[in-house]
Amino acid sequence: RQKTDLEKAQNIGIEQYHLEQRENFLLRGSQFTMFVRGRGISKDCRIFIWRNILIDLQDKDYCPTVTQINEYVQNSVFTQFCSEIKDTYKCQIKIEYSSCSWEKGWNIKFKKSGKTLCTVYPRENYFTVMIVVGKKEKPFVEAMLSDCTVELSDIYRQTQEGNGQRWLMIDLEDRESLYDDVLRLIAIRRNC
Repeated sequence: RQKTDLEKAQNIGIEQYHLEQRENFLLRGSQFTMFVRGRGISKDCRIFIWRNILIDLQDKDYCPTVTQINEYVQNSVFTQFCSEIKDTYKCQIKIEYSSCSWEKGWNIKFKKSGKTLCTVYPRENYFTVMIVVGKKEKPFVEAMLSDCTVELSDIYRQTQEGNGQRWLMIDLEDRESLYDDVLRLIAIRRNC
């Protein structure tokens, strides 16, 4: 089986497997996640096996499904978050490929009336939510910061403003108070 996976990886141009560190290799029954380096790629890819299909979350030619992304994340909070945003705002879920050098790969955008409420970047065992705080949202967000977690306040203050916006990148792995802060930010974004 491993030889077959290696052959599949070589067929898509993967030069070598980086399995030196055990943290980079995770066994989950028939699925495993590994980091590899490919031709012309300057940083590690996110590749995993899903139902015997080799999926690269940085391969722009193959769009994964939400189910496949969920299998990659392997965290029930991810499923709960996506359902909550979709149900609360009756918004459209769009899986899009980002060519941005800062965060290259597939992500999930939640859009309502042409406006992106948030963008979710899948990670192994957690996910990152990006929320843009623009000029309209800024006074409302700054007014609520004193009621938020110290972690969110720090993220806000440490994120540089550019063109009147802050792109907040918030890691979520559990359903603690930071999760609720993210929901409040999305509500502000929706209502502005």
